[in-house]
Amino acid sequence: MKRILLLLVLLCLVPFVQKDQGVLYFLTLVMVLCVFALGYDIVFGQTGLLSFGHAAFFGLGSYVFAMIAMKNAAWGLPAIVLAGVAGAVLAVIVAAVALRLAGIYFSLMTLAIAELLFYAASSPLRGFTQGEEGLVGVPRPLLPGVDFYDDGSFYLLVLVFFIAALAASRVLRRSPLGQAMRGVKVNEVRAEQLGFNVNRIKLAAFAISGFYTGVAGALLGALMQFVNPQGLHWTTSGDIVIMTLLGGAGTLYGPVVGVVAFELLKEALSARTVHFYGLVGIIFIVTTLFMPRGIHGLIESAVARWAARKKA
Repeated sequence: MKRILLLLVLLCLVPFVQKDQGVLYFLTLVMVLCVFALGYDIVFGQTGLLSFGHAAFFGLGSYVFAMIAMKNAAWGLPAIVLAGVAGAVLAVIVAAVALRLAGIYFSLMTLAIAELLFYAASSPLRGFTQGEEGLVGVPRPLLPGVDFYDDGSFYLLVLVFFIAALAASRVLRRSPLGQAMRGVKVNEVRAEQLGFNVNRIKLAAFAISGFYTGVAGALLGALMQFVNPQGLHWTTSGDIVIMTLLGGAGTLYGPVVGVVAFELLKEALSARTVHFYGLVGIIFIVTTLFMPRGIHGLIESAVARWAARKKA
């Protein structure tokens, strides 16, 4: 825990010692995706529901923030929260439909709903979304005395949301609801026999996850100052699944590790080849086969072995 607090303190110092806009943008993007991954892991890692449709909540959060902020930039900060609420509401609706199915059919239903929204944003709702051209010039939030158009200031704003998301995830994991979610994941039938309302637990998991995801979508829209239907595309859902599994699903810090590893890999490989996604896919397959607990699990095992040797 002390090491995590030290790392967070160092992250707070970054904009004061690092003025390179490229570095600050990359770190801000990573933290936005960490909020997304932490939210996704609530459904997948903790409750055991494989959703392929989380891009729907992410993209909706981006659009809700953009449309509110473009009307009145002073509503920028409340708009981030409202984007989370919109993501939570949509998540409950999607879950209520998809949970009528099980297994791969559940996953495919979430994917189908997300793709339906992607199509709607690209064509029928073009008058609101501007289609593939997207909404350009999305303003960043306003706060008296703070310029969020400064990369360092916006970095600190996103850091606040990231720390809040991490702390909330830690509290959730230790709460009765978090324990019930893990019970559903381990043995759904047994959980129901013990008196748990499994369906409500799943809906609650989706609602909380949708809130995280909507907030992440809003932060990305503010970071890029641009929103288009790509946030609703199936590749966005696919990326977050890979990040979560790569880092270690079901662990507090695993999704964060996965996002960092994925983005570093993408940055390193995309500079060398246009086929970098294929190489990332190979790395993901190898990780899944030989490190089922992800990178975080591998690190935990290495630390445990080191501690055992030190005691001996």
